[in-house]
Amino acid sequence: MDKRIREIDNRLVYKSGGETLVIEPWGRDGLRVRVTPLPEVIDRPWALTEPVDTQANIEISNTEATIRNGNVSARIRDSYTQKGHLEFFRHTKDKMIPMLSEYDYGVHAHNPGTRRFNSVDDGLFESELHFAARDGERFYGMGENATGRLNLKGCVIDLYQRHVKAVVPFVVSSDGYGFLWNNPSLGRVEFGHNMTRWVSYGSKQMDYYVTAGDSYADIMENYADVTGHAPEFPWWASGFWQCKLRYKTQEEFLNVAREFKRRGLPLSVLVIDFLHWDITGNWKLDPEFWPDPEAMVKELDEMGVRIMISPWTLVDEKSENFAPMKEHGLFTGSIDGKKDTVDFGGPKYQYDPTNPKAARYLWSKWKQNYFDIGIRTFWLDPCDDFHDIQDYDQVLFHIGPAKEAHAYFPVAHQKNIYEGLIAAGEKEVVTICRNAWAGSQRYGACPAPHDILSSFEHLEAYMKVGLNVAMSGIPWWSCDIGGFITHDNSSPRFHELMVRWYQYAVFTPVFRTHGKRPNNEAWTIGGDSYPHIRAAMLLRERLRPYVMVQMKLASEKGLPPMRPVFFDFAEDPKTAEVENQFLFGPDLLVAPITRYEVRSRKVYLPIGTEWTDAWTGKKLPGGQTVEADAPIEGIPVYVRGDKPDLVERFKRLYSE
Repeated sequence: MDKRIREIDNRLVYKSGGETLVIEPWGRDGLRVRVTPLPEVIDRPWALTEPVDTQANIEISNTEATIRNGNVSARIRDSYTQKGHLEFFRHTKDKMIPMLSEYDYGVHAHNPGTRRFNSVDDGLFESELHFAARDGERFYGMGENATGRLNLKGCVIDLYQRHVKAVVPFVVSSDGYGFLWNNPSLGRVEFGHNMTRWVSYGSKQMDYYVTAGDSYADIMENYADVTGHAPEFPWWASGFWQCKLRYKTQEEFLNVAREFKRRGLPLSVLVIDFLHWDITGNWKLDPEFWPDPEAMVKELDEMGVRIMISPWTLVDEKSENFAPMKEHGLFTGSIDGKKDTVDFGGPKYQYDPTNPKAARYLWSKWKQNYFDIGIRTFWLDPCDDFHDIQDYDQVLFHIGPAKEAHAYFPVAHQKNIYEGLIAAGEKEVVTICRNAWAGSQRYGACPAPHDILSSFEHLEAYMKVGLNVAMSGIPWWSCDIGGFITHDNSSPRFHELMVRWYQYAVFTPVFRTHGKRPNNEAWTIGGDSYPHIRAAMLLRERLRPYVMVQMKLASEKGLPPMRPVFFDFAEDPKTAEVENQFLFGPDLLVAPITRYEVRSRKVYLPIGTEWTDAWTGKKLPGGQTVEADAPIEGIPVYVRGDKPDLVERFKRLYSE
């Protein structure tokens, strides 16, 4: 062992059998590991962008080597089946607790290698990393994946981005650690009951980060410190966002805002969706339908309403921007030269966000035609590769093949727009995003699943998705109220779905509706839905001070405002079983209704505190399951402890 491993510049460096492995301290209570078949590891940060200045404690003997940073350590030693077998430990005041270990095959003849590299094209390697499974361990995070469950144990997740799939490869374990697969390549992860396997289809090295904590909050804060904190959340963004596919004219758009104000409904943001241009790639409002955008912006500013706009990133050959962008190589390409275009009502070219020249060009147009007339908030749809999924491995970016860098597309685009806005003087950046990856949070990204169904099934599924996004280190999240694709927009079932979705969305970080239906304003939904939707909107308005406190903690500490119940009650083992209710901040326990015509449901009240029914004021001890009333007027909500000011915000909604 002593001939193969050295301490070099505060790192453990292990070389054996054509493999180079480097372990180094990273942030507070964290270690970064890189492994490659090349002579040296590559210094490519990907998500790990924040400055690091940490001194490790390193010890090397004839049989093993250890490196410790705060309460996390790694040990590398030879086992019977593997040279350089790696294990990780969490340290408490008096214990050293095993938490993560490479798989031990036990029999030498059966060992395919826990760190495997097979050469593929473009100087890349297909790689696999195998970790041992642990009985009872639960996994949370991984971004936006509709697995149907909160606990990801037993799930296989493909590592690619799509508009209903925003993979963020950060996972939090119930065993007290967080793990980031710092690799944006195409691949997959298998959280098996016998093994956890991380697979890259094309990269130059394995790169991952491990952090340990005494609580979930500690883990999330450590992760935010090394990948970036969300910026300060602005007051205006905590209100209601109105959107649908789509407002086609300036007059239609303005009339919606005027009607909100006439009815006394809260409105913070009104959205101009795509196809507001004359030709795709002409990043500006079509003057035929938007004749005086400056006057439109002025009128909404006077109402206290922001405009958010969705410019898209595709370019038609007929666009005024096509020739200069083509000439300077500002589009994504393809390895085989056959997939340079994507399909969006015919072939379109896709700007390459990883190309600095493309970033400057696109922002110059957005600034000139949107920002300079007063539109300062952007909806980044799409902010993922628009090719067919089966063609992803053929796409070529400025920074390299998509096989190696596919998932970096959304971060690159978010970074470009964030930095453009900041440079232009905007200090309050929130961007609704069709996609996200590790580190997106530092650029004001609020991912939202696109094209989900208007159904109770998707209401339930994406409630769980949102909780896993929260556990992925991205504290801002939104889900289209009512779902996007609507096959039925007039039945009593649809009316009730909209009511229940609004009631749930009150307790999401960004309170926003969207949908492909003509009736997506509160007063146009139909049936007897309007008073209930209005009440939900007024409740959110009353809760905005509480929301802002949680968003401040999200920016400062990386704490997700919306989070699983076990996050704050890890000492209560029953909370690990709860997947259909959640916390919004530490003081609100929310139990959505995700079935048609349901008027009561079971709610588990965690142990260790008293709970107050927000609607009745009745106090209940924790540590019990109650049958909670769920009339159409409101979903079950409980307030933690004795907080009469918070309970007061739930009263008299229907009289206003």
